[in-house]
Amino acid sequence: MDNITLNNGVQLPPIGFGVFQSSPEDTVDAVRTALDVGYRHIDTAAAYGNERQVGEAIRASDVDRDDIVVETKVFPTDYGHDETLHAFEKASGKLGIDTIDVLILHQPAPDRFEKTVQAYKALETLYADGKVRAIGVSNFMPHHLRSLLEQTDIIPALNQIELHPYFTQPDVQRADAEHGILDQAWSPIGGITFYPGWGSDERVSVMDDPTIRAIAEVHGKTPAQVMLRWHVQQGRNAIPKSTNPGRIAENFAVFDFALSDDELGRLDRLDTGRRSGPDPDGDSSRFDARTIPEA
Repeated sequence: MDNITLNNGVQLPPIGFGVFQSSPEDTVDAVRTALDVGYRHIDTAAAYGNERQVGEAIRASDVDRDDIVVETKVFPTDYGHDETLHAFEKASGKLGIDTIDVLILHQPAPDRFEKTVQAYKALETLYADGKVRAIGVSNFMPHHLRSLLEQTDIIPALNQIELHPYFTQPDVQRADAEHGILDQAWSPIGGITFYPGWGSDERVSVMDDPTIRAIAEVHGKTPAQVMLRWHVQQGRNAIPKSTNPGRIAENFAVFDFALSDDELGRLDRLDTGRRSGPDPDGDSSRFDARTIPEA
């Protein structure tokens, strides 16, 4: 498993472990299982409400803290320069660590983008002070990224976006590549296409796609493993999520086979251009009901 080198030299494993929608009760066991399996990158967020449990699991693990990349996100209600500096204190306090390896903005919040810019400038301050090792963004479309780069100094190390075979966002991938920004895939195996409460009832699960199933059968792998291998071979970082020990192990077992160029192309051509998650250009007032608690 070769690590990915971010644009500032920080090393990131190609497969991370996500805890989106993991309850605090489930998070400790899930993260400990993931670390035992071999994951060395844990992705959480202030809005997930489980940073404290991620930190607890890391401390209870036999894995050295220095070997684990911890990533979390600042929520829009904590945007603004001083507010984001305080958001770091809240996150690091809950995680129980002095240095956060990767700290990113959770949403572009375009209708209050001046606060987004100030929040990113706070990330630049934290980076300069050595409190974070890498900074980045999430759900930034090319126009958000262009505006941010015009007003700030440090190019984001990564952009975490919805990215799976049914929604590949090639325009975002091109914009990221132009600036040396890593594409980091949330919902990398298309979980967002079948999560309850998301999108249309007419959705079709990417897990059931016949092309993916056919490729999986050739390699003796699962559809999830095929999709994760697709990400790895195309140089992305992917963050699958599960609380099931068997699935956690399965999602990491993607380094003993390779997809052909033809198979990669067949997966690329499954793109529908249809987003399943929230629109990054949506009304930012939807964030206002959530306040991130103190540490």
